[in-house]
Order: sequence, then structure tokens, then C-alpha cells
Amino acid sequence: MNTTRLPDYEVAGDADTTLFLLHGAYGSRAYFRPLIATLVRAGYRVVAWDAPGYGLSPLPEGGLSIEGLAEAATRLIQREASRFNVVVGHSMGGIVAPLASLHAKGLVQGLVISATVATFSRKSAQDKATFAEERIGPIRRGLPFKEAALPVIRGMLAPTSSGPLVDLVVDVASGMRAETFCAAIEAIVGYDGEDNLKAVSVPTLLIAGALDKVGRPEGMQSLTGLIPDARFVCIEGAAHYAFAEQPEAFNAALLGFLSELSAKHV
Repeated sequence: MNTTRLPDYEVAGDADTTLFLLHGAYGSRAYFRPLIATLVRAGYRVVAWDAPGYGLSPLPEGGLSIEGLAEAATRLIQREASRFNVVVGHSMGGIVAPLASLHAKGLVQGLVISATVATFSRKSAQDKATFAEERIGPIRRGLPFKEAALPVIRGMLAPTSSGPLVDLVVDVASGMRAETFCAAIEAIVGYDGEDNLKAVSVPTLLIAGALDKVGRPEGMQSLTGLIPDARFVCIEGAAHYAFAEQPEAFNAALLGFLSELSAKHV
């Protein structure tokens, strides 16, 4: 297999500012469809990938690592960059995005990190083991992926979250390949990204759902102490998938940040 091929991706819109959307460990670019439409209508160009192993992108022979995902994202940025570029990473994508922005230094002018445990380096061995066991333990023991994933995915939503955008997230996230998901969780748990966060030099927006038990708001807010030029926004009534659970508030925070970035670079 050609391990240097770019992962599959789509391009929407035509503008001088390009947003690179990186999805989480559960899912693919498909659950970003409503967000992509919103961003294009707002005047942005969007590049949304299926990370290696996701969607139609093949799983690399050596498995997944955050460093490998960041390298692939960097090559995508280098290929599709426009005059002004912002990397938007959700969950696992938010772990990959800071490293990719460092690798593509000079091309990336902004960073958005959503619902992310940015590094597991501060977690105990027991916390890491529990995180992995809840997600991949049942799959390793033979439970079908969808049956194992649905309770976890629904548990990452706020109790009151519902509607077509939430249904889309659940459908996409529960329909992926088990092999890819297990490799992704192992990559996340094994990654120490604290030094990379400290090295981020572009303006950064940190978005957390107030009820998120994964990318906990207090944990994400603490990243303002690591990333020099970072601001934090908490979305009330949302948990892990704020872009689907509370889209108006999420979009307002994202578009406001993008507008300010654009004004600084006129």
C-alpha cells in the first residue's frame, strides 16, 4: 500500500480563507455536513478530511499514531492551503490539529480546538486504562462495534440533546470500522502533546460543551495556561458534540473568532 497517499477529503466553497476540519475518533467528515454548509454560506472555503483509516481512507499498515495523523494533515494543508488558513479539530482532531499547525508553520494563521482531551500526559495509568477499556474493551471481547459504541456515543451527549444534527452524529459515529476505532483510541491514550501545545503561536479558540465528560470544560480552559494566545468558550446545554447539540451557539463562537482573525490580517 502507498503509505504516503493523501487521505480522502472534500473541498467546498471558494474563498481566500480555508478551514481544515479534522473529525474525532468516532466518526468521519460526514457528520460535519451541516457545519460545512454554514461555513460556506458565511463565505469560507472548507476542506474536510476522512483521517487515515476513516471513511474510504485506508488504515495505514503500521496502525495509527497522533504523529502520523498530524503528518498526513500537514500534507493536506500544504496541498490545499489558500491565502489564509485555520485548522479546526474536534476531539481526536483537536489533538492532531496543534501538531499539524506546527508542522505547517507559516501556512496556518489560526487554530480551533473543540471538545478535546489535548494530552493524556497528566492522567494516571488507571485513568488511561479506564478510558480505553470503556471504548475498546467490549470490542476486543467480540461485541459488534455498533452495539459497543452506541451507549458510549449517547453518553457523550447532553441528556436533552436531540434533533437531526444529533441523529447524524450518532449515525455516522456508530457506523465506522472497529479496527480503525481501536487503533485511534490506542493512539490517543499513548500521546503526550503538552510541549506541542506550548509551542503553538497562532491565535487559538478553545470550545467546550458545559456538560462534556470527555473534553471537560475545566480541562480545556486550563489549556489557556499552555497556549500563549488562546481564548476559551463554554457552550451551555451541550456536551461532547456542541456543533450538533447547540449549533447556533457553537457557530456564533466559531464565526466570531474567524471574523476577528480576518480583521487582524487585512
